[in-house]
Amino acid sequence: MSDHIHGHAVLDDVAPLGRALRRAIPDVYQGYVALSAAAMKPGAVDVKTKELIAIGIAIPLRCDARIAPHARAASKAGASRDEAAAAPGVAIPLNGGP
Repeated sequence: MSDHIHGHAVLDDVAPLGRALRRAIPDVYQGYVALSAAAMKPGAVDVKTKELIAIGIAIPLRCDARIAPHARAASKAGASRDEAAAAPGVAIPLNGGP
């Protein structure tokens, strides 16, 4: 199986945009970061499952800027390729198809 590098390219492309947005609206950005951190911390649902949910939501939305970091985070949280593939497999039909 070949290495997948698309995610790295996406992250490289969006990182400067995120930094620019953080400088333009620091209070809003700080609030977003706090909300995101609170939502993704472990609790009744573990981090791996939360990241798989995030992938399942981001793919039907076609949001590369969300798919790449959540795929990376899911992997770091212990998700397998099969688990990462299963998440959008559930989300896509529930969102009306591809």
